[in-house]
Amino acid sequence: MTMIRKFAALIMAVGLCGAAAAQDAKLNIATVDMQQLFKEYHRTNEAQKNINVERARIQKENNERLARIRELDTELQNMRKQLDDPSISDSKKQSVYREWQMKQNEGIALDRERREFLQRRNQALNEKMVQRMKGILEEIRKLVEEEAKKEDYDYVFDKSGMSTSQVPFLLYTKDATDITAVLLEDLNKDAPEDSGTEEEATEPAPAEGATE
Repeated sequence: MTMIRKFAALIMAVGLCGAAAAQDAKLNIATVDMQQLFKEYHRTNEAQKNINVERARIQKENNERLARIRELDTELQNMRKQLDDPSISDSKKQSVYREWQMKQNEGIALDRERREFLQRRNQALNEKMVQRMKGILEEIRKLVEEEAKKEDYDYVFDKSGMSTSQVPFLLYTKDATDITAVLLEDLNKDAPEDSGTEEEATEPAPAEGATE
């Protein structure tokens, strides 16, 4: 399940099905595709773009750290060649060996620091992303609730909701009104022209996917 589906599954329905107050009363039922609203809401795309920018910034700093580590590795390889060179005096080799140990320890420390940096920054970014997406979903849920009250719907079901066996919760509804398009228009009424609301929000790359 993608990150977006995990978030969308947090809110499966605005109303829960129950018995009618009277058997002959006709229920006013609506359906909504929460996953579509989430994907096509301009704020979701904006949040995703911001996250991608922050992730690229982390990757750039990580690459800079890697470059220094690789420089040290090249220096260590050159010193190793000197240590294996029989034409170099023992006193010179001892000096090179001491320098080799210092640079090796420096490289180990830098790589450990880089890994800790990458883990720390990606974890913080992922937590920030989760909070943003939860906030967007709550905003959508409130709009669904307002629409339900305005149109006097008895129940509103999320037709994108899936069970753990990947079977839709909502298999059939009679005379149900789909309010997805109406809500999507309302959500994006103030969208910037370049927000790209028609583009599908993509799942961000996993935190560990950048580099090791």
